[in-house]
Formats: sequence, C-alpha cells, structure tokens
Amino acid sequence: MSGGWTPAVHLFSQSRGKLRYDDAIDAFVPNISAQAERSAGAARGAYDLAACVNDGFAAGAAAAGSDERQEVRATPTLTGFQPVRIMPTDANPTKVRAFVDYQNDVTAKDIKLAVREGFQSIEHVKRYTTTGMATDQGKTSNMNALGIVAGQLDKALPAVGTTTFRPPYTPVTFGALVGPARHALFDPIRTTPIHEWAQAHGALFENVALWRRAWYFPKAGEDLHEAVARECKAVREGVGIFDASTLGKIEIVGRDAAEFMNRLYINPWTKLAPGRCRYGLMLKEDGYILDDGVVARVSDECFHVTTTTGGAARVLAHMEDYLQTEWPELEVFLTSTTEQWAVIALQGPKARAVIAPLVDGIDLSPEAFPHMAMRTGTICGVPTRLFRVSFTGELGFEINVPADHARAVWEAVFEAGRAHGITPYGTETMHVLRAEKGYIIVGQETDGTVTPDDVGMAGMIPKAKGDFVGKRSLARPDVVASGRKQLVGLMTDDPGLVLDEGAQIVADTAQPIPMRMLGHVTSSYWSANCGRSIALALVEGGRERMNGHLHVTTPDGFTRVTVCEPVFFDVQGERINA
Repeated sequence: MSGGWTPAVHLFSQSRGKLRYDDAIDAFVPNISAQAERSAGAARGAYDLAACVNDGFAAGAAAAGSDERQEVRATPTLTGFQPVRIMPTDANPTKVRAFVDYQNDVTAKDIKLAVREGFQSIEHVKRYTTTGMATDQGKTSNMNALGIVAGQLDKALPAVGTTTFRPPYTPVTFGALVGPARHALFDPIRTTPIHEWAQAHGALFENVALWRRAWYFPKAGEDLHEAVARECKAVREGVGIFDASTLGKIEIVGRDAAEFMNRLYINPWTKLAPGRCRYGLMLKEDGYILDDGVVARVSDECFHVTTTTGGAARVLAHMEDYLQTEWPELEVFLTSTTEQWAVIALQGPKARAVIAPLVDGIDLSPEAFPHMAMRTGTICGVPTRLFRVSFTGELGFEINVPADHARAVWEAVFEAGRAHGITPYGTETMHVLRAEKGYIIVGQETDGTVTPDDVGMAGMIPKAKGDFVGKRSLARPDVVASGRKQLVGLMTDDPGLVLDEGAQIVADTAQPIPMRMLGHVTSSYWSANCGRSIALALVEGGRERMNGHLHVTTPDGFTRVTVCEPVFFDVQGERINA
C-alpha cells in the first residue's frame, strides 16, 4: 500500500491551526493559523524542490517583516503520486493481510470491521483498532486509514475528518524523559548541616524518609550491636549528642493560631502559656493516629510545631487542607521551617553542665527551666530556641539554631562536652532509648489503624475538649469495641533473645493451622541499660493480659514471652526531671 506524499502538518496542528483538504495532492494542508506560525515548502504541500526553497525564503522574509522574494531554479522533482489504499493482489483478498499501521499490526480488514461495528467517527475507529496510536503517531498510516473509512462510509475524505495530532512529533526516548533523574539523582537525599561532621567522625548512615541520617558511630573493631550498646550506656550515665535536624518544623502564627491547634490536635492548646511545650497527637478523620511531635508556644500568636521526620510534608498539607477548605475564617499562617532550624539534642544527666557555659540569657536551673519548657536566648552567640524536652527519658535539651550556624554550635557543644565524656549517637541508639521508656514512633507502633487509646494515650483528650479532627470517629462501634490491639511490652523467657520486629503473636502454639494471630511485635532491641532484650507490641486486648504469657514466632518456631507494661527503664520517670 502507499498513502502518497503527505505534508508534515503535526506541529501546525499542535499549534491549534486548522487544516483543509487539497484534492490536487490528496492530502490535508495548513489553512488557518492560530498562533504566530508559518508553514512553508513540503510542510504545506509544495513538493517540488525549487518551490520548497522559494516558499521557505518567502515565509522567512515575511516573518522578518520583509516582502523580499527570490527565484531558485532546480531540476524538476517527480511529484504527483496518487495513493493506493490497498495494493492489488492475485490472491484471495479475504485471506490477504493489507497492513495499514505497521507498528500496531492494524490491517485494512480491521478498519472495515470497525466501521461495520458502528464506529463511524475516525477517533473511535482509531481507538477500536489502535491505528495511528504507535510511536509514529500515524505518520505512515493515517491517510490510508482515512481513505479506507471514507470508502466504507461512501463519504468524501474531508468529511471523515482527522485525528488529533499529539506531541511529540518525533518519538522521545524514556532516557530523555528521565533526564538526570538517575542513579544518585533518582531519589535525591537530603542531608543536615551536621552530615559532614558525622562522616568525618566515622558514622555509618541510613536513609530515613528523604534524609540521610547518622545510624551509629562505631569505634575501631565495633559492630552495630557493640556500638549501640556503648552509646546507650553513655547517654544514660553521662551525656550524648544527637542530630535531630530532620524533624519536621512548622511555624503557625496568627490571631487564631491556638484555636487552629485546638481543632487539629486531640489535646488542648488555648491555655498553654508562652514558653511552655506540649506533646501533641494528631488524628485523621477516621480517628487513627496521623502524626505526633512536641509543640512549643513561642508567644500568644506563634507556635513552633515539630513533626516526625517522614511526616513533615504530609502534616503541612493536612494543615493547609483544613485551613483553606474547612476553616477559611481563621486568621492563621503556616510556614515550613524544617530546613531553617537545625536541632542539636543533648541528652543525659550531664547535659546541663555541658551547655551551661555556652548559653546566655537563659536560666538553666530546674526551677526556672523545668521539663517541657522553651526559652529564647543565645548559645555560642547564636540565637536559639532552647527546648527542655527529651526522647530518651533523661535530662535533655533540644537546641534549635539557624541552620547556617548549626555546624559551629555543634562543634562548640561537642568540645565543651569532652570534659564530661560526651558521646555522639545515631538513630539506632535513639530507637533503643525511646523504647526503654515506651515512647512510640508513628509508623512503627502505629500502622494507620491505631487510635490514641490503643497506645495508652486516651487520657490526653480532656472530657470538655471541643471538636477536633477525628473526634467523632473515636465513638465508632469498631473503635470502642473490646478486643482491640493495644500497646504492651514483651519480655522473653530467654533474656538474651531479641525478637524479630513484625513477628506474629499467638496464645497457644498447639492450636491448628492457620493459627489465630493476636498481634505483632512493633519494636525489639537489646537493651544494655536493662541487661536484656525488650520489645513493644500491639496485642489484642493487651492491657487485660498483663503478666500473662504469649508466644511469638521465631525463625526456629516459637518462644514464650511475658506481657508487661511498655516501660522498661526508670518506670517512675524521675530522671527526666533532674
């Protein structure tokens, strides 16, 4: 088959220009332009070489605002080809395949069948047969398909119309579309201002959400477990320094900032005094935990909100959604400050002694600066929002400083801490320390189906608390039903056995398969401070099973565990108020 010569009108059509059918050359040519565009030469049906060159010169001159012309002579070009929609054959035409679209293997019979099936619009025929839908976008097949449809419908070819010419005109490789988003740039890694310092001090790293975080700081000859055990002991007995800059941070300001916070979090905010902090828990509309974090009230109309590392963008979008669509009457402004504030966490009994010589304008005494307080001042001459908070259960400070000054402040604090045996620690140690205290991590102790009561935080919701996101869902029958999975601690009979995270929990190992699963292990570690393994788990009716025994899957079968409270160290919480 042959479709004859066909002008390349794709770019013209993509500019929304209108085509007309030229009987003389049996082709569609540009007619009415929609944009400042000029087609010339073969692109508008002038196939002779001399005509092409002269037409191109005239179009260029016109575009430049000139009426200059030129006459180029050339050997005449053989033109006037007539299309043959289906090549003649001596064979039985019902058994011969006359291909129309070479890429999608569409034949003339396929197009005729489409018309018989009732598809008369050329766009419908295109989709029914896939002719013209390959990478050439119909360059070799469209005119033949149009001619066959016109013949079947007994219409003039212009009456059939054309399909839509879609970009790109020339096929584009996947590599070109991907561009530089390959290898290290495929999923860019964010690093904190302390990253290079951690590298220089031998840290190994792990990816957390979009961030590259120090995992642990091994000394010569130490493996992961030995390094983490040393770091955990150092924090409990002396002082540790941790880079918490990846925490999400959102500045919430405005006349109605406190009311906005009240509607988003389960706990109250209107009476929180400036200079104080509060742990906040945020729910989705279904009543399940979305995110958590410490919030400091900087002033009557300003809150410094922290989120989980992986939840920063999600929480900001959640806040913006409600502010813009549900409560547009509130005068509140939200600003992401995750990368503006670097956070240096100093944790341990000697934390106060380390920063005391470096801080100005802040009374660090326990009476003036109690746990869950925030003060503004300077550290090493750098403005700081100093939080007295802890994710380890120890005396702790989180030093918020402008990111540009973070490395200098970190190094000064580390140098001041040498006399106190300061130890840098990473995310693995952070996980162990918080598990020893039973502190949850959203996404680890929660899985999108966990409520505040499931993790023992229902008491955070005052009885007189007004409406907030997720409140009505907390009264759903399935949420208040007995037998929900609840957060508990687990201790193995063998104190040296560390359970696998995600391991399933059953009541009776003798039951037939498939066994009834009661829950799973959410966190599991070796605790050097407890001298044994510890684990957190979500267990069906967990609080009713205290001091009882269950069985947890292991690679070799099962091991027996005792259900306990999810706090393994400093149960009374005395150390945090040192």
